[in-house]
Amino acid sequence: MSQDNLIKLECGACQQINYFSRKNKKTSKERLTLAKYCRHCRKHTSHKETK
Repeated sequence: MSQDNLIKLECGACQQINYFSRKNKKTSKERLTLAKYCRHCRKHTSHKETK
């Protein structure tokens, strides 16, 4: 993956970084929020994009 488009997704509950994804930063300026499974919490939580 290109480092320019790489983003980290952090769990909203336990603050652990669980996922990496890609995003076109030129077309979407706001931060991405997805409902993903957190293996530390063992449930589905909201994951937000971090710097």
